[in-house]
Amino acid sequence: MDPIILSVALFVAAVLLLLVFSAVKIVNEYERLLVFTLGRTSEREVQGPGWVFLVPFVQRGVRVSLREQFIEVPSQTNITRDNAPINIDFLIYWKIVEPYKSIVVVENFNGALQNIATTTLRAVIGDILLDDVLSKREQINEVLRTKMDEVTERWGGKVTTVEIREIVPPRDVQDAMNRQLSAERTRRAVIIESEGSRQSAINVAEGQKQSEILKAEGERQAAILRAQGFSEALQQIFSAAKGIDQKTMALQYLEALKALGASPSTKFIIPTEFTNLVGPLTGFVAGGMRAATGTGGSESAG
Repeated sequence: MDPIILSVALFVAAVLLLLVFSAVKIVNEYERLLVFTLGRTSEREVQGPGWVFLVPFVQRGVRVSLREQFIEVPSQTNITRDNAPINIDFLIYWKIVEPYKSIVVVENFNGALQNIATTTLRAVIGDILLDDVLSKREQINEVLRTKMDEVTERWGGKVTTVEIREIVPPRDVQDAMNRQLSAERTRRAVIIESEGSRQSAINVAEGQKQSEILKAEGERQAAILRAQGFSEALQQIFSAAKGIDQKTMALQYLEALKALGASPSTKFIIPTEFTNLVGPLTGFVAGGMRAATGTGGSESAG
């Protein structure tokens, strides 16, 4: 074969192979390919994922990522409603939901979003007092996200999250906040100390109360035991007294009379129950009494 013809054939084959490789595009799962045909496109020309064939020199494809992305908005000086300057920086998380609009409607989605974020932040902060800016970060995040999402919707994007990273108030405000924080800590320390003292006093009083209760209980138990002992003693005495017969009592009375007889007194009083108690010994005792007193009555005088 003629070398010239062979060279031309190889050149043509290489060109065709190059055209095939340039015409076939592989679109990833997280991407879409917006196809322009002679400079024109439409929403129906969004292709992918997978293999996409483009006609060389006629069609052109622009890749659009559907993954969530973020941009960092640098610190911005904003004026609050009460005319306090404050520096704020934050993050914006966003993603493309309509590839056609993100390419055709806006030229640079990232740059446009950053600019609209700056102006929106100033507008939102300008309607809020400084104290609310410092204490209502979550509400401000949501307001910023809503307002920016309204703008980016016409660009085919969606703002998913807005996160304020740092809020730097003026120096004098920081000093006042530090003093307030110190006073609050001191107040809490005093409260905790007073609570401790109160609890300690309560514990001491409770201990004394329990001690007095236990002491009173001990005294009550001792009194009960003493009363029980006295009762048992009386019962024993009563039991012993029940066992004494009439003769024994008569002998006791005789001993008593003997002692009376030895007394210098000339007048004696004898209880009438004596005769009933001694029973069969009545006559003997009566005779003894008459002999001792020299009379026949129950009462005699010398």
